[in-house]
Amino acid sequence: MGDFVWGAATSAYQIEGGRFAGGKGESIWDRFSDSGRMPESGDVACDHYNRWEEDVALMAELGIDAYRFSIAWTRVLPDGRGTLNQAGLDFYDRLVDGLLTEGITPYPTLYHWDLPQALEDEGGWTNRATVDAFVEYAEAVVGRLGDRVTNWITHNEPWVATFLGHLEGVFAPGRQSWTDALAAGHHILLSHGRAVPALRAGGADRVGIALDCRVAFPASESTEDIAATRHFDGFRNRWFYDPVFGKGYPADMVAAYRDRGRFAGDTIPANRPGDLDEIAAPVDFLGLNYYTSIPISAARGDETEDTGVPAGPNPLEGHTEMGWPITPDALTAFLHRIDDEWSPSSIYITENGASYSTGVDANGRVPDQERIDYLDSHIAAVATARASGVPVDGYFVWSLLDNLEWVEGYRQRFGMIHVDHGTGTRTPKDSYHWYRDRIKESRR
Repeated sequence: MGDFVWGAATSAYQIEGGRFAGGKGESIWDRFSDSGRMPESGDVACDHYNRWEEDVALMAELGIDAYRFSIAWTRVLPDGRGTLNQAGLDFYDRLVDGLLTEGITPYPTLYHWDLPQALEDEGGWTNRATVDAFVEYAEAVVGRLGDRVTNWITHNEPWVATFLGHLEGVFAPGRQSWTDALAAGHHILLSHGRAVPALRAGGADRVGIALDCRVAFPASESTEDIAATRHFDGFRNRWFYDPVFGKGYPADMVAAYRDRGRFAGDTIPANRPGDLDEIAAPVDFLGLNYYTSIPISAARGDETEDTGVPAGPNPLEGHTEMGWPITPDALTAFLHRIDDEWSPSSIYITENGASYSTGVDANGRVPDQERIDYLDSHIAAVATARASGVPVDGYFVWSLLDNLEWVEGYRQRFGMIHVDHGTGTRTPKDSYHWYRDRIKESRR
């Protein structure tokens, strides 16, 4: 696809391990896993903290242009603010240098949901002071890496941290409150907006944010299902896309939340004068994380994602093992919508992939044809949008490694590289070799 960035992605808590190595502090996921709410923890994960050189060598063999990873806030500032942990910065220093030596461009993400527990003890993202702590953290990291790293992502999927972490309570920190969720989401967005100029001041050339989406469509042509789909889209997508791109919070959702008693007044209490202007700090690119789409029925409730599809090793046909429908055409459609409705100058698919639990066979292969088919169809969907003028400039597979899939533990495997979580042994899957060849073909 011409001048196009091919990459792979991971996140710190899901692969690094080294829970307290080098002076690292405790994160909300450490505390969450200790509470027994996860089948496994990230204490070791893929042991990337100790095996990063092996992983960079595998990336080099894969032939990717870029690697998207996240930085663990608690490695840099164990208490979330204050004294810098030089050993933690040294780790990312070595990783960045290793990537650059192999000609791989680093795309670090500052926040992939792993808030320092010390800040959570003070209220976490419901506390406005955490916004200032995040900016302090951003300045510390760009101050160390900004001479070599030019592409930065502030946050990964604010929706997940906001609603799964603060409303549904199924992700860390495990809160269950609309008041907390709306405050946390607002402060996450505000910290993004304030970090953008801070990163640029530290030498960043390009700054963006990675937003996820759940493309929704009515389960029927009924007026009720159409209205429920619009509401779901506001809850799942527009609540974050609109303010990032200068439109403020969607008026229909503000009214709906107020009418449902989730706050009183004209806007959410955390939103102070001037905040929306800061949140809308211009970005150089939008990162889009896309996996699937969803039919919405008013009868199921207008904010649910319960599709009744079983997850696990025997999903329904046309679904991944996460139970997610495989719908690449919806990716093309959403890319067109982004271009039409929010008009970013550049878009990267910062995550796209599928979970299949295929293991190593007797010949030492991992024959994951389902993943190849998934990736192939979604890359084609991106190419279709790009060919029609949507400014899609890169694609990052989720994930490089079989990692800790949060509350799913290790049973869900998204990686192009199989990881034996007992020994740490890496085995490139058929999808790894396919992606390597696909990248080579694009450069001819």
